[in-house]
Amino acid sequence: MGEPDDTDVAVMDPIVTTKSVPKTRRAVQTETRREPPYNVIILNDEDHTFEYVIEILCKLFRHSLDTAQKMTWEVHLRGRAIVFTTHKEHAELKRDQVLAYGPDPRLERSKGPIGCVIEPAEGE
Repeated sequence: MGEPDDTDVAVMDPIVTTKSVPKTRRAVQTETRREPPYNVIILNDEDHTFEYVIEILCKLFRHSLDTAQKMTWEVHLRGRAIVFTTHKEHAELKRDQVLAYGPDPRLERSKGPIGCVIEPAEGE
């Protein structure tokens, strides 16, 4: 009598029965939330020309010449102007681009970039 080989042994899968009823899946609801807005604000100073500010607004923010001129007057008259509103990460990028723009080559006394800050947009 030799040892049984794989062909001599029949193995059956076990039979499993259950009396529980599968739970029905509830529809998963997703909610899209908007990120809170932030304002990019240019600050007035005496070390940057109107042309410099207009250039920044046109190049970095893609404002039209007319819009850039109006915003530059607001910076001059009010000391600051909101030049862009977006989510925080994009606002930080735009602020950093303004600060990286450097001094105004039109004025010898200009030693650095124009002031630029971000603030949460109110009432949104």
